[in-house]
Amino acid sequence: MIFNSLDFAIFLPIVFFLYWFVCNKTVARQNVLVVVASYVFYGWWDYRFLALILFSTIVDFGIGRLLLRTDVQKKRKLLLGISISINLGLLGFFKYYNFFADSFVDVFRFFGQTIQANTLDIILPVGISFYTFQTLSYTIDVYRKKLEPTSNFIEFAAFVSFFPQLVAGPIERATNLLPQFRQKRVFKYAEAMDGVYLVIWGLFKKVVIADNCAFFVNQIFNTPGQFSSLELFLGAVLFGFQIYGDFSGYSDIAIGTSRLFGLKLLTNFRFPYFSRDIAEFWRRWHISLSNWFRDYLYIPFGGSRGSKGEQIRNVFIIFLVSGLWHGANWTYVIWGGIHAILFLPLILFNAHKKYLVKTKMTSAQIPFMLLTFIMVTIAWIYFRSDTVDIANAYLGSLFYNLDVFSLDLFYNSSKSLLFSVISFTGILILLIMEFLNAKKGHEEVRLSFTTALGVMIIIVFMGTFKNPQDFIYFQF
Repeated sequence: MIFNSLDFAIFLPIVFFLYWFVCNKTVARQNVLVVVASYVFYGWWDYRFLALILFSTIVDFGIGRLLLRTDVQKKRKLLLGISISINLGLLGFFKYYNFFADSFVDVFRFFGQTIQANTLDIILPVGISFYTFQTLSYTIDVYRKKLEPTSNFIEFAAFVSFFPQLVAGPIERATNLLPQFRQKRVFKYAEAMDGVYLVIWGLFKKVVIADNCAFFVNQIFNTPGQFSSLELFLGAVLFGFQIYGDFSGYSDIAIGTSRLFGLKLLTNFRFPYFSRDIAEFWRRWHISLSNWFRDYLYIPFGGSRGSKGEQIRNVFIIFLVSGLWHGANWTYVIWGGIHAILFLPLILFNAHKKYLVKTKMTSAQIPFMLLTFIMVTIAWIYFRSDTVDIANAYLGSLFYNLDVFSLDLFYNSSKSLLFSVISFTGILILLIMEFLNAKKGHEEVRLSFTTALGVMIIIVFMGTFKNPQDFIYFQF
């Protein structure tokens, strides 16, 4: 079930009504409803993988209870190791088995040897990377004694499967979300309306920006050799806004929907395309994943402590693993490596904390924002391309294509012209709204009733609804 579908438009009001008017007498009833609704939501895609979520839930709930019963460090490490092995084992099998099998064959082929490796026809469960990291954070925090393990299985199941953020985040921490399932929720009209406005803004980003940009992005990335340098550059720019509109739009809808149920999710994006360097970009882009890697991988490896060599090592570990987290393809690993390389000068000159998120933006910093955006855009080419060879060919055509200034793709038919107008108008509206809200120090775009009404009208007339597109991050 996807947010921009008729199914969800029917599903959400039903769950909302049951939650506040039928199951509102006790928190326990509301939690049971959350679990049932979440399993229906996920099972709508493929009911067979509900067993996988249930298994992960049972395992980490049990590990949490066992960690509570012992202070013997060897036993605690063993229990944590079991949790990590099971969770990463499932993730590795479903997501990476064929990738590593093929890579193993390629290594031998590189040295002139031919071997055979069996690959499997494996269906990737939607959202497995998200809920796996979510349950892992629980057991790690319990192991570190930063969190008291819950004794209520339904509460824990609700935390793991909460439907708004189940398949594409934000990756919630048990320290934030789990306690909310223990507390009595009271309906607050103002908070609910904020949620509605955020859902509207998220839908705008998805159906007006992302899905319209996809019209050009798909054509350009499928056959990059057929287009001019300018068209290729715009294709990369449009993909940057497509993936941002798609992914941050999902997060906005998830966070807004959660507020309808009196629950608060973590902020996942803070206007990342206004970043002034790569370090700030990663403080603003997919924040829940960046913070996960920071807390559970980067800092345990030493973080910014130690020698410059150790700091550089840690940066490369984080970005390469982050790239691999996104998908079983070398294009994602290279994408992560590019960001690590872009991060290096900041580490070497101790400038990686120059622009913290709350550092005031000024017009004099616009050139730094543009430079950062261009660097991010170039890296997106590898992220979007199906293979490394296609990405290399894309870059080659981008910089060496003699037909530099042609823009035929964007106006060669009335359909193309319409998509051009909608895409670039949507992007302009997005940038204006985000800049105004960023200047005010907001973490998200805040709409008034009148503005929300205007955005809804834009969605109706400019949105893509005929063939609803899956959210890009469903594949991760």
